[in-house]
Parts: sequence; C-alpha cells; structure tokens
Amino acid sequence: MSVIVPTYREAANLEELTRRLFAAIRGSGWEAELIFVDDDSRDGTAELVERFHREFEVRCITRVGRRGLSTAVIEGLDAARHDVLVVMDADLQHPPELVPILAAAVEEGGAEFVLASRYTEGGGIAENWSWIRRLASRTACLLARGLTRVSDPMSGFFALPRKTYARAAALSPVGYKIALELIVKCGSPPVAEIPFRFDLRRHGESKFSLNEQVNYVRHLLRLYAFRYGSRRRPSPP
Repeated sequence: MSVIVPTYREAANLEELTRRLFAAIRGSGWEAELIFVDDDSRDGTAELVERFHREFEVRCITRVGRRGLSTAVIEGLDAARHDVLVVMDADLQHPPELVPILAAAVEEGGAEFVLASRYTEGGGIAENWSWIRRLASRTACLLARGLTRVSDPMSGFFALPRKTYARAAALSPVGYKIALELIVKCGSPPVAEIPFRFDLRRHGESKFSLNEQVNYVRHLLRLYAFRYGSRRRPSPP
C-alpha cells in the first residue's frame, strides 16, 4: 500500500505518526510506503523524513510555490508506487492503527472506496471538540447530501484502489475536502464506511478557518455543477 500524508507545519507530529503507522503495518504483513507531501513548511519536515528513511520506506515530496491539502493529496496519489492508496492527515487525529484495516477492505474485501467515518455506528469524536466545529462539520455533511449518501463525506481518512483513482474525471478541488471530490469524480463508487474515533490534535495549529469554509462552499458548487449540469436539456436550435 501507499500511504499519502499532506503536511504543512506538522513536523512535531511526524515521528509519532511514522512509528505508529509502521508498527501497525508490520503486524499486518503489508508492504508499504509512506509519502509525505509537504507545502514547503520550512519547519524541518524534509530533514525529519530523510532521517526516518534510514528505518522506514518513507519519502517527502516538497512543493514549492504551490499550496493546498487537496492538490497535495493528488500529487501524492500520482507519485504512489502501490495499488492500494490510503490518505490520512498528519495531525494524529486519524489513528494510524486503522490504516491496515482500510487497506484490507480494498485488497481483500474488494471495496472501490473505503471511508473512515466519525458518524457511522461505532464512530465518534473527542468529547472536548468544540461545539462550533461539531456544528460546522454536521452542516457541511448535510450540504453534501445531494452528492453522496455516506455519513461522513468530510472525512480526510480513506482508501481506494488505483483502478478507482484511475477513472477519476478531471480533478479540480477547492479547499481540503478531497474525499468528496474523488467520490464524485470517480463516478460515485459504492463506499464502505469503517467507524473511527476522531481525536484531538496533538501539536501544531488547526487549518480550520472561515476562508476554508468559503472554499468548501465553492467546491460544493463546482461538484453540483459537475454532477447535475450535464443533465440540463440542450437549448433549442
């Protein structure tokens, strides 16, 4: 499997993430690579990854002059060497121990898209996550109901086979909700949802902001136009 992790000023989280991830992978028998796609953080990320490379199959793609979580994920997916692709955040809110389970649902279960969900039965969120974040998350999920019926389209923790990714239409994400972009642009494949508990950030600063919420609305408008625009009747000659 190839695990893609977009980063921007997340250096403080990377050693724990890397060690936990490869400990989980070793126990499952997977051959894996970890790809950090860093938006030129200048916080020592590239140097840390170089040090990790002595122990683990890990590399860093440093992007200079361009920034954005979704486009970083796409660049990582394009660079991946394996046929099972997993995407997760760098902030340790996504448990690395779940990665082999997501990958197995693709490899052994034949799933076309696997989403780690906070809102399906058995999932959850840390108790002291703010009510503002909870409300924003639930509202964002509701706004996406016309595009997908999955419980947590806002999740950034997912897996898919290369064959699903290969059939994606032209990807043009705005903001950070790349899973929703892929679900829609890959032709709305059946999605298997696996519950997980969304933890609090350990280090670094949240990227949640008003600007990101505006970008999400812009992204939704693009996806609705993509999904339903072609169904409009042509104008009479």
